Amino acid sequence: MPTPAASYRFPRLVVAAAALAIALTACGGTATTPDRATPGAAAVPDRVEPLAPAPQPALPVTVSSVDGARVTVTSADRVVPLSGSLNEIVHTLGLGRQVVARDITATFEQAAQLPVVTRGHDVSAESVLSLRPTLVLAETTSGPGEAIQQIRDAGIPVLVIAPAKGLDDVPKRIEAVAAALGVKEAGTQLNQRTADRIATVRKDIPAASGKKPRVAFLYLRGTASVYLLGGSDSGAASLLEAAGAVDTGKDSGLGKDFTPITSEALAAAAPDAILVMSKGLESVGGVDGLVKIPGVAQTPAGMDRRVLTVDDGVLLNYGPRTDQVLSSLVTQLYNKGA
Repeated sequence: MPTPAASYRFPRLVVAAAALAIALTACGGTATTPDRATPGAAAVPDRVEPLAPAPQPALPVTVSSVDGARVTVTSADRVVPLSGSLNEIVHTLGLGRQVVARDITATFEQAAQLPVVTRGHDVSAESVLSLRPTLVLAETTSGPGEAIQQIRDAGIPVLVIAPAKGLDDVPKRIEAVAAALGVKEAGTQLNQRTADRIATVRKDIPAASGKKPRVAFLYLRGTASVYLLGGSDSGAASLLEAAGAVDTGKDSGLGKDFTPITSEALAAAAPDAILVMSKGLESVGGVDGLVKIPGVAQTPAGMDRRVLTVDDGVLLNYGPRTDQVLSSLVTQLYNKGA
């Protein structure tokens, strides 16, 4: 699942189809390796690296939720993050033992066995409440609103956090989660570690000696016939630009998050490479299936079969593993180590 921050803005029927495909695919296996995958396609390990030693929460604390509520947290003993990205942050802060549930997109090793209470932003209030949480972490994409209100009406603190759209959101989200858990110092430490690692990756990007590589981000769910081209609000532009590339959707003036793929749009984008999520590529039958999507084979990327893949669970998370995502993109873009 993309956890794309923008996925909630898809047309309603597309969301329903994508959610069904995600539910069917997000739990299983690794993506089929494309026949000509670029190096680094599997460079992001599906586990997080918690801070050590684990911090001790200093509670109670009162924090501001982006929906305007003031939230008082008295215990971090039973935490329910309603997105894979938020779950990743809590685990990486060193408080994974306190997490009692997950969204279906939280597939990393430390969370994989937790009970699923959300699927593609579709929250089951009853499932959440059955776990007796002391804190629920949500995003503005979490819903329906009635479910979030039902949890609040039961007396459970619910902190809503803005979704991630780019690299600038990484420290904000870590800081917000750490503050709610009463571990602000750990949040500062994790932010510094994350920033240092991202900076290290960026130092390794080859200096531009001509035209920057053009990359199109495609969101694919072949089992649901969902084929979308990312625009300026897809969430991928910040990563691609940090990797020294041009996001063709943004560069072509696609102002929305995602637009149905057309031959005309792909021709205008003229990507040198195509970025997809691993399960999305698998859902269309690998690279062979991808180039059969109308217009793909006629692009420079399609003719060269140049495809970049990153695991669904981390690509657009903009969290503590963003450096690994960026490193994978850099490796694949510039064939480092080939």
